[in-house]
Amino acid sequence: MNISKIIFNSVKYPFKNLAKLPIICILFILIAIIPIGKLLDNNYVVLIGVIAFFIFILIVPGYFLNIIKVGTRESAMLPSLNLVNSIQDSIRVLILRMVYMIVPVAVFFILLSTVGSESIKMLYNFQFHGFIATFGLVILAILITYLIFEFLLFFAKARLAYLNSLSEALKVHRVIADIYNIGLFNIFKWIVAMLVLMVVISIVSSWVIAIPYVGFLIDICVIIPIMESIANYSLGMLYSNIDGNSHSLVR
Repeated sequence: MNISKIIFNSVKYPFKNLAKLPIICILFILIAIIPIGKLLDNNYVVLIGVIAFFIFILIVPGYFLNIIKVGTRESAMLPSLNLVNSIQDSIRVLILRMVYMIVPVAVFFILLSTVGSESIKMLYNFQFHGFIATFGLVILAILITYLIFEFLLFFAKARLAYLNSLSEALKVHRVIADIYNIGLFNIFKWIVAMLVLMVVISIVSSWVIAIPYVGFLIDICVIIPIMESIANYSLGMLYSNIDGNSHSLVR
């Protein structure tokens, strides 16, 4: 499927499921409770919001993984909410993220331990140019490492959704093979198209937030869920471009 069709179908996706769309909107209300509590200066509401936030973390990542799965099948149906499955999938997504972030975290601490003391010495000795250059290189190295593994994680989630196997999603070499199978140029075009789309939605979001009192609620409970649905479904559809006979896929 070409990129333009993926984007077009992804934009239509949430609006083809208006009957089920409130499910996602209700889930996102959970993260709106904390700011409401802060606004009301009510600690009890904030406490409820904290609990609701943890419930959100336990349910929503798994639900969006299911949307990716729907996208890989090129179905237009918004999945029904199954709490048990969503919680299980959320835990798998969390484990996946933790594993893929091991290298960026390791790079961070290695650079911090090796370069950190020297940077402090430069600062004490007023070697500001050296400090800024060293600090900049460290930040750049950490950022590049993080972006690489965040990129891999993106497609590892798609692999997890497609194969329904955490062990397969943890095989970095196969995730890389998937990426090459989809095509780097296709992925680049998809990223650019999605960035443009997200910028447009963000502009709309900024207008909505400006609405007094209810603007941020509409943004959190309607616009952000729609944006997330589009993004995850689009990822699934992009992943569906993988050749079913590819050696990188194991069923």
